[in-house]
Amino acid sequence: MNVAVQLEPAAEAAPAVAYRWDTDTDILTARLEGVGAAGGMSGSVELEGTDGSWLILEVAAGRINGVEVAVWPDVHKRPALAPPTSIEDALVRIPARASQPGIASLEVDTSLMAEADNDERVIHFRVGARRDVRTVRVGRDLLLEVDSQSRVAGLWLLNVPPFPKS
Repeated sequence: MNVAVQLEPAAEAAPAVAYRWDTDTDILTARLEGVGAAGGMSGSVELEGTDGSWLILEVAAGRINGVEVAVWPDVHKRPALAPPTSIEDALVRIPARASQPGIASLEVDTSLMAEADNDERVIHFRVGARRDVRTVRVGRDLLLEVDSQSRVAGLWLLNVPPFPKS
């Protein structure tokens, strides 16, 4: 099963992203500030990696308003990892399913791959197999990769604050 999205022209500037680390659990949360309603599902889209990792998209009225890395896949360090240079500004909407409009949670089993630069300020998650994608700005520091069939293919977290030292 895949997570389908609809892309529409951006009517406003991309919202700011507020990051928060939970030092007890290593959970990273990215919240989009001031996301308006767009119509669509509300709840969570849980991407479960085959290795037990969990990436959760929080959705309100069809708009992604947060991301949580609940269980990390192995993170591959890259000496330099830069986000794509071609980025579209668009409104990303996750529509409610016509056959099951009341469902507020969707769980997708897939493979998740994570890579980060040496400082872990740029983190990239690939969802499923490698394929051609276009990159869309969801928030100032949050990018979504979408494949040719309008399915979620990846996610970029930019300017991630360092994990707090205990």
